Amino acid sequence: MTPPAPPTDQDRELIDQAKQLILNRYIENRHHIASAVRGASGKVYTGLHLDTYVGRASVCAEAVALGQAKVAGETGIQAIVSVRHPRPREQHQDCKVVSPCGICREMLTDFAPGAVVILDRDGALERVPVEDLLPAKYRRHP
Repeated sequence: MTPPAPPTDQDRELIDQAKQLILNRYIENRHHIASAVRGASGKVYTGLHLDTYVGRASVCAEAVALGQAKVAGETGIQAIVSVRHPRPREQHQDCKVVSPCGICREMLTDFAPGAVVILDRDGALERVPVEDLLPAKYRRHP
């Protein structure tokens, strides 16, 4: 495991883009997570969580953002962050950086190896290698 590092100025811009997206597009029970990825080119791609009435059909924001980067021709991903918008009944109403779910961790280690994930650990933002989020990853054997 690599020791976590503090976020860079580029990481803070990535967080701001994800926050801006979810602030503009939040709809309760439809969109509550936004994600932003920075490609190897330095360009940023964003995605919005698509919540459905049938949970299995929902699509995570990380998958949408990563898909946008791949469609644009990015050959590598430098960093990714996800931000959650609170529901109206929650006490705290500020958007927070959140960790990718388990399925997204699988996807990111497959499609964004070497990328860093920006996490909030007890109020401190950190850059963590995506591989550190999924130890002993399943790999296909030839």
